[in-house]
Amino acid sequence: MMKTKQRALVVCPGRGTYNKTELGYLQRYHHQQQSWITQADNYRSAQQQITLTELDSAEQYSLKQHSAGDNASSLIYACAYCDFLAIDQDEFEIVAVTGNSMGWYISLAVAAAMESMDALTLINTMGNIMHQSLMGGQVIYPLVDANWQLIEGRRAHLLEMMTAINQQTDCELYISIELGGMLVFGGNELALKQLTEVLPPEQERFPMRLFNHAAFHTPLQQGVSSQAKQLLAQDLFQQPKIPLVDGQGKLWSPYSTDPALLWDYTLGHQVIGTYDFTKAIQVGVKEFAPDKLIILGPGTTLGGAVAQSLITINWLGWQAKEDFIERQKTDPFIISMGLAEQRSLIAPA
Repeated sequence: MMKTKQRALVVCPGRGTYNKTELGYLQRYHHQQQSWITQADNYRSAQQQITLTELDSAEQYSLKQHSAGDNASSLIYACAYCDFLAIDQDEFEIVAVTGNSMGWYISLAVAAAMESMDALTLINTMGNIMHQSLMGGQVIYPLVDANWQLIEGRRAHLLEMMTAINQQTDCELYISIELGGMLVFGGNELALKQLTEVLPPEQERFPMRLFNHAAFHTPLQQGVSSQAKQLLAQDLFQQPKIPLVDGQGKLWSPYSTDPALLWDYTLGHQVIGTYDFTKAIQVGVKEFAPDKLIILGPGTTLGGAVAQSLITINWLGWQAKEDFIERQKTDPFIISMGLAEQRSLIAPA
């Protein structure tokens, strides 16, 4: 009798997930994927870039080097893709894939909408373009309280604030990412300065400016989008083998996907329009009813945003942070591969 596999929705991480504690992630977990890592290193060497192995095995973490777009993007991709390859496919059936921001590019490789080395070309190219232009930046601010409950009137107030800032000369401010219980603003320097001055400090860490991040997912990236479409051919894309949920909550299925439209979305709207990660998670669980939600490493920062997205729709009866924590203690629904104790639940050592 065949064993019933658990259905899993895979979530791919974005920028900012490879930090000091993640140094050595590839060495620590991915000896079995060494041939793939060597391929990636050879690609980087051919581009006259520092290899992923050199970055990962550095003696100490360098914020300037490890978080720079031309390095961070490919390093995070390598960690996440190798994590995906490490999932026990005898135990889990991957029913759909989604990701946050740059995680969309990773999800294209995971779902086989691109060959893994073509996805590296995409990610490395986008990382380089972003690093060279570094137009604007991002600031995060919460929509929820410490118990992950929506703060009444908070969203409307923030949107009013954004409108007022945009009425000032030379200010451009947009919603970059809907990130569970947080809003990520993207804008030019003048607008971000105005925003951080008017936002009251909260939870001892907000408003939080993201280091080495451009104004991703805003019209300020129109030049990046145009350049990417010139550099990256449509034939890098193909129909996925696993369903994808994008940053608008749209499904791309294996049989009905037009690769040309996937190319256009990935290098068009996905670059210059709001990325609704909250909606992507909510659509993913509603459409595919997974038994587990697997967040690929590196890092562990995405679990909160995923849980907050689920609390908003009362998934599994969760209404607050404590409901999530209680469930995670006994039978975790969200499994983060960046956490060693959770990783062991899904990836053979």
